[in-house]
Amino acid sequence: MLEIVTMGNEILKRHSALAPEFDNGMKYLIKEMFDAMYAGKGIGLAAVQVGKLYRIFITHVSGDKQRVFINPDIIETSVEQDKNEEGCLSVPGINADIIRSEEVTIQAWSNNGKPFSLDAGGLLGRVIQHELDHLNGILFVDRLSQKKKERLIKLYERQNGE
Repeated sequence: MLEIVTMGNEILKRHSALAPEFDNGMKYLIKEMFDAMYAGKGIGLAAVQVGKLYRIFITHVSGDKQRVFINPDIIETSVEQDKNEEGCLSVPGINADIIRSEEVTIQAWSNNGKPFSLDAGGLLGRVIQHELDHLNGILFVDRLSQKKKERLIKLYERQNGE
């Protein structure tokens, strides 16, 4: 089972590179990512969160199917935004209200090597934005004010004995 990398590991601050060829190795990585996500009781996971600097993330939001996004780009965001609570498998035990676009349009490749685009709102749209941030070296706490971010990092460190 792949281990989920947690806050403090420098890899989470790095930009992920374009994913390589769509081969059996990538399909195996994606399967292992789903296993790790489910084990952590998550609804989204980026490859960087399991130590792989590839532009890949997965989602499985309640009421939706499993989704795989390879080399994704958000090509449109709504002007409307909303604030909602987010957590992260890489920052266990910490949640915060984050402002994000209500809807996004994303283009990506499936794990079968087929391009697609998707309009997503609600929880799926939020998860897509959260996971794409990971591919760019951004954690959800980076979207908070400096003061709130510092407070949450101290709380995280206390909870994890750091």
